[in-house]
Amino acid sequence: MAYKISADCIACGACADQCPVDAIVAGDTYSINADACIDCGNCASVCPVEAPKAE
Repeated sequence: MAYKISADCIACGACADQCPVDAIVAGDTYSINADACIDCGNCASVCPVEAPKAE
């Protein structure tokens, strides 16, 4: 199961710095490549607005 970033994302980039497999893609808001995500939860643990959620 992969994580998904909700519309609550404020594009701060904190999550991208913590992803060990570079599955997080920058944009207007950030998104997670589900095929690359290893479900580690690092992104969720550092997000100030709790945007990454387990699917």
